Amino acid sequence: MKRYLRNTTLITLAIASLCCSSCKKDIIDRTQQYPALAPKALDMNADTWKPVLISDPGAFTVNAPDATNSPAYIADLNEIKGLQRSITDDQRAVVKYWSAGAVLRWNEIMRNLVAKHNLAPYQNVDGSYPAPSSSNPFAYPTFPFANPPYAARAYAYVSAAEYDALIAAYHFKKMYNRSAPYVNDPTIQALIPKSALPSYPSEDAVVEGAAVEMMKLLFPADVAYIEQQAQNERLYRMVAGANVRGELDAGESLGKQVADVFTARARTDKAGTAGGNQAYWTQLQTKTAARGEMYWISLETPKRPPMLPLFNKVKPFLFDTATVVALRPGPPYSTNSPEFKAQVAEVLNYSQHPTRANEELTAFWADGTATYTPAGHWNAIAADEFVKQNYSEVRWARNFALLNMAEMDAAIVCWDTKYAYFNPRPSQANDQIKTLTGVPNFPSYSSGHSNFSGAAATVLNYLLPDRGSKFTDMAQQAALSRLVSGIHTRQDIEVGLQTGNAVGQYAVQRAESDGAGITGN
Repeated sequence: MKRYLRNTTLITLAIASLCCSSCKKDIIDRTQQYPALAPKALDMNADTWKPVLISDPGAFTVNAPDATNSPAYIADLNEIKGLQRSITDDQRAVVKYWSAGAVLRWNEIMRNLVAKHNLAPYQNVDGSYPAPSSSNPFAYPTFPFANPPYAARAYAYVSAAEYDALIAAYHFKKMYNRSAPYVNDPTIQALIPKSALPSYPSEDAVVEGAAVEMMKLLFPADVAYIEQQAQNERLYRMVAGANVRGELDAGESLGKQVADVFTARARTDKAGTAGGNQAYWTQLQTKTAARGEMYWISLETPKRPPMLPLFNKVKPFLFDTATVVALRPGPPYSTNSPEFKAQVAEVLNYSQHPTRANEELTAFWADGTATYTPAGHWNAIAADEFVKQNYSEVRWARNFALLNMAEMDAAIVCWDTKYAYFNPRPSQANDQIKTLTGVPNFPSYSSGHSNFSGAAATVLNYLLPDRGSKFTDMAQQAALSRLVSGIHTRQDIEVGLQTGNAVGQYAVQRAESDGAGITGN
């Protein structure tokens, strides 16, 4: 049976539990890629940056910290000293892993969760397909099916919540202005680079509190795993001498309060009804046939319902729903036209003359089953680039929020286009076409990879202008991979890049007016 976007390789799910000995090598290998966070700028004005959803950073409840000469604070300091007297190898591995940065590591954890859940359900005995249910996430098929639109939305919510939570944290950091434990007690070792950033509330715990609450909503079957990562991060901050328990508690509480704002939005953004129903699926066929066009059909056996045909109704972050329709590109070539037949013939030619280069290009950008999806691929690319910039945690969060809001909104606009035209895949139009990867279970026009890549490249070009054409070139390669693999026509990929770029420009417009600037210098 053909499976949705079958990849040639599977992503290894790397962060199972940082306290598990079997994962120790993975931890060490991954942290060798990333040095400990040492921001070149603290971005102390971050409390003035424009948030995504919250309106007043100071509207949340963060109690004043204990005085540094109080018995409670001294007890917290002694807890750190006790941990540092007998640090285990496992704890050192936890410190080394998490010291790369909270936003980076939670993004990485998120990508692994997406990859774990990016599996289409198998059919029932009667040929129908079961759907995952958030109300019973452990039943087969486990909730969620983290397909590309779901994943893009998940990345956006987690990233935006972390960003807003850190803006609020900076407000309270400046209000209370408490120094780090290793400053207040010189006998405490700093096992990570020292920082002049006030330590109350803990920025790591703020990120953790926001990320955990969002991930519990998005991946309810993985709550135990998610909470274990949170415990590991809290342990890291104490062992490293960076935060006392009271600072962590305050940060986690603030992060959860901000996450509540985002979870309330997520529960009403219409993602839960994006699957549609049989009557709607039939209507899509009927309307397309009435225009005299060949309509899309599932190429899986048995035929699978179309993936999230009502995702276009999901509430975007960067613009309103009217803009979704305004961004919809014009129609593709008629399936009866010479132009369409020429486009399909080009795909057939690639299919009949595969090359090693095209196979490698396809494999690199496939991002199919059991991977973190195209949006996650661009998150991984961004992470490797952001590490080089020595960003503060809040700038990491802001930049991921910009990237992922653009990815989510690109998915919404792309899915609006796909189901507005219900255009067939090239291999449906000509069954002689043999693809280099599995055929996605949704209409062809326009290319999802191209939309995601166009949006990502536009945002990254703005954030990292010194990279030249690097991201544009990568986006073009990602798009091209879908043509040479037999998945899309040239029109699909070219229009997808254009639409993705248009969505990305909305993120750039937001960035230009959010008060953060580009580099953080």
